[in-house]
Amino acid sequence: MGDTVNSACIPRGEVGTLPKPSPVPIVFIVDDDVSVRESLELLVRNENWKPETFGSAQEFLDRPKTPVPSCLVLDLSLPGLNGLELQNRLAVERFDVPIIFITGYGDIPKTVQAMKAGALEFLTKPLDNDALVSAIGKALERSRLALAQEAEMQALRSRYASLTAREQQVMALVVTGLLNKQVGGELGISEITVKAHRAQVMQKMRADSLATLVKIAARLPSGINGKNQSAT
Repeated sequence: MGDTVNSACIPRGEVGTLPKPSPVPIVFIVDDDVSVRESLELLVRNENWKPETFGSAQEFLDRPKTPVPSCLVLDLSLPGLNGLELQNRLAVERFDVPIIFITGYGDIPKTVQAMKAGALEFLTKPLDNDALVSAIGKALERSRLALAQEAEMQALRSRYASLTAREQQVMALVVTGLLNKQVGGELGISEITVKAHRAQVMQKMRADSLATLVKIAARLPSGINGKNQSAT
């Protein structure tokens, strides 16, 4: 019957279980010189990354944010909103998009300002392709890690939000080192009730030990110590 594969021969559970392919990283290019945009677009495609080009900072800002590893190759001198001004905006709005500045002018003060503000690299035109490719590779890896950390933090915040108000109170006191009896005294509830709430906290926060729970609490935004401790 030829080489046709019989689906019945495929082990159960292996159909449709292939992992989803990783999204192609995006390299944003913002430069008002069309020839520069076109040459950089070709360079990026040759590295199997996805290029997206823009002629101004505002065009880039108008593009919706995408949770994909990405970086920005940004011209320093732009009409309207310049490169440094865009960098300041992105520091708040898109912290997971590392910036590689490119410029045709050897402006040392602006270079220092850009690097202090978190720019990954500052390259001068005409660009060294190898140096740019290397910088983009580092930037995309940094973006990937930032996105992974943000996803992990979002998961922790969701777990914490799933706790009841009383469970949050118990968690806040437990991670300070108080014993169940002491927690009960603080909240005006029995030790048995504290144990029940504590078990729920451990389960919902996916903590296998008190030490793990303490680490989780420390990672939550602004911490939880001292919060939600008043009895309801």
